Amino acid sequence: MKLHELKPAVGSTHAPKRLGRGVGSGNGKTAGKGHKGQNSRSGGGVRPGFEGGQNPLFRRMPKRGFNNISRKEIVALNVRDLERFENGDVVTVESLFEVGLLKALKDGVKILATGNLTKALTVKIDKVSPAAAEKIVAAGGKVEVE
Repeated sequence: MKLHELKPAVGSTHAPKRLGRGVGSGNGKTAGKGHKGQNSRSGGGVRPGFEGGQNPLFRRMPKRGFNNISRKEIVALNVRDLERFENGDVVTVESLFEVGLLKALKDGVKILATGNLTKALTVKIDKVSPAAAEKIVAAGGKVEVE
């Protein structure tokens, strides 16, 4: 089979309804929209969620919690995650992407203290918790907060 031989399945396609093409077509004159009223007009109808003037569902539901518009999304990584680097490596946001520890960069990266580190690494990251910084320095590495 070749591309030019492809055809849709029999009965799966229909001709468009031809509106306003004479009274004998069954869809002439008012084109199946009846007489007058909002839905007969061009651009007529109501928006999605409109309930005829009744207070709509989305306005009846209570608002919950506090939505902070200036919230920062920080990606958290643990000290144990840095074990996959070689001794003496420089750990940056780019190197975390290469290794696969980061899938998407939000508003920054923070290293937390869970786990142990046995390699001397130079860590150049946005944020590091004090306990994590201690563990990195204890393993013979350096911490540079950017």
